[in-house]
Amino acid sequence: MADTAAAARTSGERIHFQIFEGRAAPVDPVPTAVVCPYDDVSLSGALQAADKELIVPLLVGHRETIEFAAGKIGRSLHGIEIVEASDDAEAAGAAVSLVHEHRARCLMKGHLHTDTFLHPIVSRSGGLRAGRRLSHVFVMDLPYHPAPLLITDAAINIAPDLATKADIVKNGIDLAVSLGIERPKVAILSAVETVNEAIPSSVDAAILAKMSDRGQIKGGIVDGPFAMDNAIDAQAAKTKDLHSPVAGQAEVLVVPSIEAGNILFKGLTFLGGAESAGLVMGASVPIMLTSRADDDRARVASASLALLYDHWCKTHGPLGD
Repeated sequence: MADTAAAARTSGERIHFQIFEGRAAPVDPVPTAVVCPYDDVSLSGALQAADKELIVPLLVGHRETIEFAAGKIGRSLHGIEIVEASDDAEAAGAAVSLVHEHRARCLMKGHLHTDTFLHPIVSRSGGLRAGRRLSHVFVMDLPYHPAPLLITDAAINIAPDLATKADIVKNGIDLAVSLGIERPKVAILSAVETVNEAIPSSVDAAILAKMSDRGQIKGGIVDGPFAMDNAIDAQAAKTKDLHSPVAGQAEVLVVPSIEAGNILFKGLTFLGGAESAGLVMGASVPIMLTSRADDDRARVASASLALLYDHWCKTHGPLGD
């Protein structure tokens, strides 16, 4: 993989999602409840992931609407199970039930509101909670960058407190490890790289770093605070005289708020030419929280991540190249 990554840095080719898809190829596809695949993109993305043998889709929602969407994209649903639900809320609840019945090991959001999709998942009675706060992790495939870059949390937790940030860090480390990053370097981002009591995110970053030092957060190397430049650029870190195994080499970026994460994610996508995929972590199964703006490629890439993470959860070891 090192040779491939070096070539990607030189050529600008985005190759990391191809690598993940290749790693996932030997593994049996993961049964996935696809909730309300009512539009062209959400249904097409799920079916393409099935074509690549990443998932076995169970389409959950109003049968006639799903069949109409299939007709629009010219796809047959022969051999694919449809679980009937009368409305979006019922479909989301039915998908959670499929997990409890051991018929699905992954969820994929289709054409419905995120709050409706997540409501039965986070329910304290019959949901899919697994002891941590749920958080979202974007995996970014950037041109001229030698490794995938994980960003969390830019989608679920609006203004996380310290305890929530600790769960966000743990979730990010778990996904990174499942993707083959043996000991992820985690940068806790702020506006500065020194602790400033007037900037609460810098204080939280220092506490999270110390929690990692004391073994309260395991599996990665956590440090902070970092500004964005000296988290990912070795020369910027050197200029600021930062001495840390994370400085300039971060593989996971933990943002202070959903606004910061959203701006960073969209900046890298629309200005930096990045492609993205992602999962909701912290539940008992991986959850693909795709956006209506995501194309088929993002959905297929997210399915690759879900399969790799599902395999890691079952075997406690990542798949190699």
